[in-house]
Amino acid sequence: MKKILIILLVITLLIVIGIALVGYFISGDRRSGGDNQIGLVNIKGVIIDARETVTQLGKMAGDPGIKGIIIRINSPGGAVAPSQEIYDEIKRVTKIKPIYSSLGTVAASGGYYVACGSQQIYANPGTLTGSIGVIMQFTNWKKVLDKIGVGSEVIKSGTHKDIGSPLRPMSAEEKALLQEMINDVYNQFVVVVTENRDIPMDKLLPLADGRVFSGRQALEYGLVDKLGSLQQAIRDLARKVGITGKPEVVEKKEKRGLLWYVLGESLSSKLNSALECETPVAAYLMPMGN
Repeated sequence: MKKILIILLVITLLIVIGIALVGYFISGDRRSGGDNQIGLVNIKGVIIDARETVTQLGKMAGDPGIKGIIIRINSPGGAVAPSQEIYDEIKRVTKIKPIYSSLGTVAASGGYYVACGSQQIYANPGTLTGSIGVIMQFTNWKKVLDKIGVGSEVIKSGTHKDIGSPLRPMSAEEKALLQEMINDVYNQFVVVVTENRDIPMDKLLPLADGRVFSGRQALEYGLVDKLGSLQQAIRDLARKVGITGKPEVVEKKEKRGLLWYVLGESLSSKLNSALECETPVAAYLMPMGN
C-alpha cells in the first residue's frame, strides 16, 4: 500500500511539472499576424515591479504589425519607482505609436499615474480612480513588546539609520524628515498630472488630496478624456490608426516561471510581493481593505 501511494505521488508530481513546463514553453506572444493589430498590455494588482510591463511595451513599439497600444489598468497603485518606470516607458513609446489607457474597476494612485503617460484615458462611469497622493505606513510594536517583556538593542551608524523602527515611537524630527520626503514625491505626482492633463496647478491641488473619484467625476474634473469600456477604447484607437474592420488584439506575454504555473497567478503574485515588500516604502497606493 505504501509503495502504491509513493508511485501515485510521483506520477502526480510528474503530471504537475509536465503541465507547468508545457505552459512555460507555449506562453508568449498571442497573435496571428497581419497589419490590423492593436497591442494590449494589462496592468493588474499592486504595482511592485515594472520589468514585465516595460518589456511588453518595448516589444510592441518595435513590432510593425501593431499600430497602436491599449493599456488596461486594474490597479490600486503601488510602489513609486516602478510606477514611474512604466510611465516613462509609455511616454517614450507614444513618440513611436499611439497609446490609450482603459481604466477598469480600480485605476487609482500609481494606476492613475501610469495612465497619465498615454494620449487618451478612458474610464467606465463607475471606475474608481484618482487617489492622487503618496502614503508610507509604519507599525509600532513597542507597547506590545513591553507587556511581554521583550526589548531591543540597536547599534547604528547614524542618528536616523533606524528611522521607522517598529520597536520604538518615531520622534518629531523623524516624522518631519519623512514628511519632507513624502512631499517631494507627491510634488512629482502632481507635476505629472498637471502637465499631461493640462489642468492648472491651482485647480488640481484641491483634488489631489488622496480622494477617490468615480469615472464620471474624473471626466468632469478633466482627469480622464472619455467614458467608455475597453472595447470602446480599442475601436477608437483602431479608427485613429486607420484600421478598417475589426482589429486583432494581441498581447506579448513574458514566459512565466515554474512557480507561477504550479501555484497559480494569485498565490505566486502574493508570494513574490511578500518577498519584495519586506520594508515600508513610499507608495502611490490607494489603501484597500482585506
